[in-house]
Amino acid sequence: MAKNSPFSSGLEGAMARYRIMAIWAGVMSLLLWFVQVPIHTFSHNTSLQNKLVWIALVHGYTYPIYVLTAFQYCVKSRKSFTTTIVFILAGTLPIASFIAERRAVRDYETLTSRRNSASE
Repeated sequence: MAKNSPFSSGLEGAMARYRIMAIWAGVMSLLLWFVQVPIHTFSHNTSLQNKLVWIALVHGYTYPIYVLTAFQYCVKSRKSFTTTIVFILAGTLPIASFIAERRAVRDYETLTSRRNSASE
């Protein structure tokens, strides 16, 4: 493996961490937008609202971890500044993090296939 290859710089681990956090952020964002917010807005049942407050708390505490993993993945894979911002903001919309995760996997597989063809 080449000394300066993206795989020697920890891209594989960054990719795995980003995938986990992108899926987690997407699920928590879906729960927040389509469960907690509508119930908080339209329900007058404070008992139910109090039972669902954990969704916003978990999302709020884990989103910074998503931001850090997205930033680390983008730095390791040498993404542009604009792409890095898009990957970070993808955690704020319910389905965007899933789309960004799929794009990251596709880019990673392209790098992997190049690596395998270069080593043959």
